[in-house]
Amino acid sequence: MNDKRTLKFFVIVLIIAIICVLAFTGLGPSDSRIIKGVNDIRTGIDIRGGISAILEPVYPNGSEGRDIRQDLESSRSIIENRLDAQGIYDKSIIIDATNNRLIIDIPWAANETEFNPRKALDDLGSTGALTFQEVDDKDFGTMAEDLVPTGRIVLTGEDVQTASVAQDNNGQYMVLLKLKPSGVEAFSKATAENIGRRIAIFIDDICISAPVVESHITSSEATITGNFTFDSAKALADKIRFGALPTKLEPVKVDSISAQLGQGALEVAIKAGIVSFILVCLFMLLYYRLPGLISCIALSGLIALQVLTLANFDISVTLPGIGGIILSIGMSVDGNVVIFERIKEELKEGKSLRASIDSGFKRAFVAILDSNVTTIMTAVVLFILGSGPVRGFGVTLFFGTLFSFFSAVTATKIMLKGFSAFGFAKNKWLFGLNGGKKIEEV
Repeated sequence: MNDKRTLKFFVIVLIIAIICVLAFTGLGPSDSRIIKGVNDIRTGIDIRGGISAILEPVYPNGSEGRDIRQDLESSRSIIENRLDAQGIYDKSIIIDATNNRLIIDIPWAANETEFNPRKALDDLGSTGALTFQEVDDKDFGTMAEDLVPTGRIVLTGEDVQTASVAQDNNGQYMVLLKLKPSGVEAFSKATAENIGRRIAIFIDDICISAPVVESHITSSEATITGNFTFDSAKALADKIRFGALPTKLEPVKVDSISAQLGQGALEVAIKAGIVSFILVCLFMLLYYRLPGLISCIALSGLIALQVLTLANFDISVTLPGIGGIILSIGMSVDGNVVIFERIKEELKEGKSLRASIDSGFKRAFVAILDSNVTTIMTAVVLFILGSGPVRGFGVTLFFGTLFSFFSAVTATKIMLKGFSAFGFAKNKWLFGLNGGKKIEEV
């Protein structure tokens, strides 16, 4: 018995078992999960319902002559990016050109117990306008969240190009801010006059950050430093990047909307997935026997990985998305079938079990790679060109196909090689071949 092969086998099985447990239960208390599980997955409007909001632009005095339609187009694009960043793909954002307003439908948040439409609207992030403002000297020691706008605006959202997370030479996270040419001169003047003071960043009347100016900044780039973790730096960068609305949007009407298909449809889809999984496993066990058992173990890990990905990236799952998960099960089994048939061919030619496994995987690799790459390309196209549930289907299909490929060419191979170290595994019957003779080692 080869200890290294068997050790790898047990390690892979243990990892898959842990992944399955985490996918089912999550990790940590329900209100602050360290790792989210299946119960934390956000479902789409078609399954759970959501909210419908009407947002109207609000302009300050002196804004006459602005292109309202262009502002609505920009706002629609920014809000769509905000929702995409939260993994919410099954939304509807429509410009009502007749009444100059936006109409938005979004799903309820995961584990939302009180159906408060106004509270659910917070999932959009703030709908207000972004401004950088000077801070009064008397407020220097005030906490950022307690600051109020002074009206001395340095930059607006229209002057911001983007914001992203970066790391300095010491590995500390920071926010990298890039300005458009329109904001460079004003920001340079403001930083020169406020060295040692703070410039606060507001979304409407809420201060999201108030960094201290450490030097005169003359370029189009600036950094915001502090005791950031990656998550806190990303949260601030997202607020700046996706908070640059051309004007404030005020919700004038917010209503709850019922599920288009409902919880019953979700239960049917889940039952269909479970039945298909059981039937696939039965077929693989009856036809391929030992390799079939290994493929069922790998398939369990594949589904658990998809659940963990959807839950922890807060990707809302629709019924088409569940269809993508079920389809990825078929993709995974398809790859295993190709591999196992190649292994059987090698065994029939009289090769040893270990050589047959190596050769079978090598011969099947190109075919599996081709089929998975084309499916992934299809999923990417659906995500880029599609909208709503179509994008959700593309996301689940992408992750499912990606995981199934690595599952087939790594986990399954390691487990098969691990089993090949046991004497009983060298029986031809266990590999779907006629006769109970032992496989010769050559």
